[in-house]
Amino acid sequence: MRHQLRLQVGPVAFRIGSEWARPIAELRRLYARYPEPEGVCDFTVRLEAEKPWRRFVRPSVAIRGDYVLPDAAPLPLALGLLAAEMGMNLQMALGQRRFLLLHAGAAERDGRALLLTGESGAGKSTLSALLGERGWRFMGDEFALLDLDDGRLHPFPRAVSLKNEAAELFAGVAPDRLGPVLEGTPKGRIRHLRPNASAIAGMGEAAVPALILFPRFGADLAATVRPVGAAELFMRLTQASTNYVALGRRGFDSLLRLCRDTPARAIDYASSEEAVALVEQLWEARQ
Repeated sequence: MRHQLRLQVGPVAFRIGSEWARPIAELRRLYARYPEPEGVCDFTVRLEAEKPWRRFVRPSVAIRGDYVLPDAAPLPLALGLLAAEMGMNLQMALGQRRFLLLHAGAAERDGRALLLTGESGAGKSTLSALLGERGWRFMGDEFALLDLDDGRLHPFPRAVSLKNEAAELFAGVAPDRLGPVLEGTPKGRIRHLRPNASAIAGMGEAAVPALILFPRFGADLAATVRPVGAAELFMRLTQASTNYVALGRRGFDSLLRLCRDTPARAIDYASSEEAVALVEQLWEARQ
């Protein structure tokens, strides 16, 4: 690849290459202050032209790498940064075998971790990012990495994908932490947020899961909390994992331990302030 970036995020190292300079320049700016891997990278992402002439004429970016989805549609060059982020997600989802992956946000306080998981659009990314700005250590918003041996949660603090109006909640952060505004994506308007310095500095510090929440956002929802039983919890987490089946018995044992040892609640909320208040309340009462 003509343009490259090597990037360490928690315990995972990526090598991202592109036929165009723009996606790598945007990625380098967004991930400023992240360390560079010392050895061989775990995964490679390549941003290539779908056809040779599409590098110059109406440039389109095809996502390639160690693992690919053959039928994935290319993105316009203006969304090259999003293509790089999607490429990293793809490598993790299809190739990660060191950890049990959960599609979840996570934050840490006093060595204990909070997991936020649920359907797309439930608000877990926004909520985990807000907690990271309010005294918690942000551990990630896309994947939670559960250690298969000791059950601890490893940080994976990638840039947060803020969708549509969610970006307005972070208008007060330093401008250099925000990526470009990406219009016309499959999920609307997106702007990425680089995690703060404490999240980056703590990328090597794992935490013990202490609470699992299933948030659900809706403007017409009343703030409510309900318990989640062990059977429902196990079922919902298997659905939230991209590699549970591939891990076999080790994945089953790890997930069973998480469900057995960690309380879970479902929460509904109509605003970010309600959500943060509910999290704080449940965190204090988790024992």
